[in-house]
Order: sequence, then C-alpha cells, then structure tokens
Amino acid sequence: MRVSTIGSRRGAAALVLAVGLLTGASAGASNAPAPRHPGVAVAAPGSDYLALGDSVSFGYREPTTVPAPDYGTAANFVGFPEDVASALGLHLANAACPGETSSSFLNASALSNGCENHPSATGAIEPGGYRTLYPLHVGYTGSQMAYALRYLRTHPRTSLVTLMIGANDGFICQQTTADQCVSAAELTPVLATVTANVRTIVRTLRRSAHFTGQIVLVNYYATSYANPLESVASAYLNKALDAGGAGFRVEVADGYGAFQQAAQFSAGDSCAAGLLTRLFSGTTFTGCGVHPSVAGQALLAQAVESVVRK
Repeated sequence: MRVSTIGSRRGAAALVLAVGLLTGASAGASNAPAPRHPGVAVAAPGSDYLALGDSVSFGYREPTTVPAPDYGTAANFVGFPEDVASALGLHLANAACPGETSSSFLNASALSNGCENHPSATGAIEPGGYRTLYPLHVGYTGSQMAYALRYLRTHPRTSLVTLMIGANDGFICQQTTADQCVSAAELTPVLATVTANVRTIVRTLRRSAHFTGQIVLVNYYATSYANPLESVASAYLNKALDAGGAGFRVEVADGYGAFQQAAQFSAGDSCAAGLLTRLFSGTTFTGCGVHPSVAGQALLAQAVESVVRK
C-alpha cells in the first residue's frame, strides 16, 4: 500500500523542475499573505481545532519503526496537531488521511496515493487504501472536505484549521509516468492542480462554512537540505501550496525553515538530526523514513504555534 511521502530522492528530481515555473518566484519566497489578518479570530483555549491533511498530519509511522505501529488503533499515532492542541488547550478533531492528495481531499473517488485508493502502474484507480483497512483519528464517510464542512457547521466554536496537503500529487505523477514526471509538461499541471485545489479548499472553508477563525497552511520539510534537488523540490511544492491560500486570510507555518534550522548542525541532514522516523530490520538500523519523528512533529507543532500565537 502506498502512503504519503515527501522526501523521495527520485521524486525530488522531478519536482526540482518547478524552479522558474512559478511566476516571479524565488526559492525562499512565499506567496502567502502576512500573518494577523483583520477580522480573523485568534485561537483561544477551550475552543475547537480541525486538522486536515495527509500522513504527516495523521502522525503516520512506517511498519519497520520501533515499536512496531498498531494500525488498528489510531490513538497510537501522534502528529503535530496533537502537540498543537495540547500546547494551546484546544479540542482537536484530526481528519487527516495517509495518502490523501489535494484532489481526493475534495472528492473521495478521485485518485489518492493510498488513502481510499491507489494508482496502478498506468495511473488507473485501484480500490483499497489506508482508510478502507484501518481507522482514522475521526470516522467519516465521503471526502475530507465534506467532513470539514460538517464539522465546522456543527462546531461553531472552532478557532483553528490547519492544512498540509499536496505532496502525494507529485508522487503519483512520479509513479505513473514513464520518465517519473521529469518533464515540465507533466510537472507544471501537478503544481497548478495543487494550487487550484488548495484554493478551492480554503475558499470553501471561508465562504461555504463561513469560517472566520485562523487557517494555517503547514509547509513541508526537506529530508536533506544539503541536496539541492530535495531542498528545492520541497520549497516549490510549498510555493504551490501557499499560492492556493493567497487572498483568503491564511497564515503559513514554516515547517521547511524549522527543519532546516534544526538540521544545520547535522550537515543539513534531517535524518542525522533525528527529525525523521528510524527504520529497522530486526535490531539493525536501516536508515530513516520520510515521516517526522517525535522531534520532527514537535518542530512542526512549534511552527504552527508561533503563527497562531501572534
């Protein structure tokens, strides 16, 4: 079963072609508005918090981490949303699904990377995914977008929504194209789709759910900042994500920068810095996964909290 990844070395080679494709962009720039928008209610202790996204928000761990994860019990998986809720005194509903794409977020029948379904070698939709086998943190049918609308309409005291989505869009392109999505003709629509879908998600939260609280887009990290392919790949995926929120009073949590700062004393290696899950074969360490470790999730949580608390 495929699940969300953000640091595939082959996928990074594809996403790096995004350089220059986003108009007027530079690697460190953000298309997101500045924080503290007028009219947006600040999250207050005791209010509700809705977390949306893929495997990073879910808190997914690979099967060969130690202790071995129990996929039958969602409470065993702790992501940055749980840390944020604890730190800020919020009541959390974490609707994230491992393998969610920006398209399957909106339509559960659309192609995901292992949430409700997964791609075949040709890109066809094959049934079966994480949500069909194991429980999420909250139970629902239909799309994550539909759940978000229902939740916000029935929880008027919600003050915070976080969204981290888009990585799986790129990896499906990598998995289902002959050249692993290295051509601009294949890659450009992927980034455009992420931006368009995020715009639809945020617009729906604001206009259909009439949500007036804080919306925070959480940026992805790089598994290696010393590898320009990987670091630029994450930077431009983040630009596509952030661009979708422009004009809708969103804040951006700089997960990319948080990991980069922490990894600087480990030659830019997020694995060596202890920020990624550790994988084992028996008792032998075989390398890092691509999902955040406990320390990595804590850094993402701090990035969110620093924006919320402003």
